[in-house]
Amino acid sequence: MTPPASSAAPLRADCIADSAGGLTFDVAVHGGTATAHLVLRRQGAGDEVGLPLAPIDEGRLRAALPSSVALPEGRWDAYARVSGGEPRRLVPGVTDLRPLAERTPSGLLGHVAVRIPYAGRQGGLTVRSWLRAPHAEAAGLGHEDDALTVRGRVYGSPLGAGAHAELRARPGTGEGATHRLDVSRDRADFRLTVGYATLAPGMWDLWLRPAGESGPSVRVARLLDDVADKHPVLVGPPARVETPYGPVAAGPCYTRDNDLSVSVTPLAP
Repeated sequence: MTPPASSAAPLRADCIADSAGGLTFDVAVHGGTATAHLVLRRQGAGDEVGLPLAPIDEGRLRAALPSSVALPEGRWDAYARVSGGEPRRLVPGVTDLRPLAERTPSGLLGHVAVRIPYAGRQGGLTVRSWLRAPHAEAAGLGHEDDALTVRGRVYGSPLGAGAHAELRARPGTGEGATHRLDVSRDRADFRLTVGYATLAPGMWDLWLRPAGESGPSVRVARLLDDVADKHPVLVGPPARVETPYGPVAAGPCYTRDNDLSVSVTPLAP
């Protein structure tokens, strides 16, 4: 059973990302540090990953989380366990995530691994991890009066002749309807357009079928940057569109997992 975290004052950790998607954590520690580990605990699951904290100078320890180390998808709270004591919650210090915003994975591994450290609701250091195979990255969004254009790239699956996208209604939206969307392709890059005029009010999730009906369904998401939670910050103004269901406000939005969806909200006539 995992011991509870100590009520002692939290420790501060500086986080630096590298161009491969790895992270290093520098923790300021005072006193004896015979042995020390950085501990990551996945919220809601109880999983725990321990990383050795090694001295780099007096009063500072460093742990590395390279991109080659698998970290299952989820939100991982960060702690430091020093000299056999109880784990102490870490809080963010100086954070440099610029390499994440410039990162373009090769796709040779067949999956995309993303880790973004951020301050959680209570101020503690948390790492949001994604591990997706295959993955469809929404690289750019274009807004028109009555449509959304999505440019992206797929990792871990070739784009075949039958490639297409699907806009799937969530429960309670459009009686479970699915709209098939054409996809133009150029090697691993794709482009599609979502027309708003035929969409019933509600939430619609965007999926890519890179190999057609016989292949995988891949959730379209935007992961390859340094923003852990895009929902409150990357939301553009919706378009007013006349539909068979009446006037609506329609536009793209991101879920709590940074997956791309389309929101359609009824408006007063």
